[in-house]
Amino acid sequence: MNDLLADGGKIPILIAPHPMLRAVARPVASNDDLVRDLAPRMLASMYAAPGIGLAAPQVGTSLRMFVMDLQENNLRKPLVLINPEILAQSAELSSREEGCLSIPGQYAEVTRPARVKVRYLDLEGARHEIEGDGLLAACMQHEIDHLNGILFVDHISALKRNMLMRRLAKEQRLKKGA
Repeated sequence: MNDLLADGGKIPILIAPHPMLRAVARPVASNDDLVRDLAPRMLASMYAAPGIGLAAPQVGTSLRMFVMDLQENNLRKPLVLINPEILAQSAELSSREEGCLSIPGQYAEVTRPARVKVRYLDLEGARHEIEGDGLLAACMQHEIDHLNGILFVDHISALKRNMLMRRLAKEQRLKKGA
């Protein structure tokens, strides 16, 4: 996993409302060389942003994979989750503030299941399951949403979503004009 920490060449992160962010990603075929090349580059982009998760559609690749690293205690422990699927989720809900690298600078309170169990493949094709709550559960659900063309703003009221997206559009226009 240490070779994933090398800067594999960052990839630009797409900004909403880019249409790729609304597309459902396709499953990854086993032993896909594109994934082996893409994973370290996605991690480099995620760390540089900085963020804790990044899905392939956010970098313009329609593949069901994401990278994440909660960087607990400031230690890097990157994970690459290929073809992830939620196996179980709690009935109990939890709310926390979320942001997104594709919706920079915008945050909102999002309510999701408090705990989830996710099955995925690693880069070697081995099957794993991971259970999490708190930030880990929120991050995994957020990134799996990306693979299904769903953004965190889809979980908030239309009024809040419209305000947030208008503010993002204005900031992006100002950025281009500068």
